[in-house]
Amino acid sequence: MRRNGVWEKDGYTLRPAREEDAEDYFGQNYCPLDKEVARLTGCREEFSREEVLSFFLRSLDAEDRCFFLITAPDGRIIGESVINEIDRERRCANFRIALFHSAERGRGIGTWACKMTRDFAFGELRLHRLELEVYAFNPRAEKTYRKAGFRREGVLRDAVPDGDAYADIILMAMLEDEWRQLREAET
Repeated sequence: MRRNGVWEKDGYTLRPAREEDAEDYFGQNYCPLDKEVARLTGCREEFSREEVLSFFLRSLDAEDRCFFLITAPDGRIIGESVINEIDRERRCANFRIALFHSAERGRGIGTWACKMTRDFAFGELRLHRLELEVYAFNPRAEKTYRKAGFRREGVLRDAVPDGDAYADIILMAMLEDEWRQLREAET
């Protein structure tokens, strides 16, 4: 359910990021970043406070980005859901989501947040296409995206280092007519 720009489910919320969230976003998630999150998202484990706060605050004002935070029932910031690289002329964008703590994974929170963000992208931003990339060594994320209606479009073979080997990057997307069909089926 969405009220006042905030989605709620079982005490969890998905809401727009705010300036006053910056310190908690850093302190609750980046001291250091969970090793599995870093691996699955392709970023490094350690960031300085200044790097994170600067990126966070720039993201709030970016015209090509919608930045949502996922919060636990106790108010902790446990993840983010982001529509970025928004091209309003072409009506397309990129999507990414992360749950920062392993204890929060496997509960359906990511699937729920993915669906709410997807609905915002097509329903409010009026996008024609929403796309993402997922590493082949992250089958849980691919399953989440499939549950939300994304389809596999292709594979970039051996595109990302994974220890001493390389792994594929899976390309996935959804189009607005596919979203409309999903929404009809879901209601």
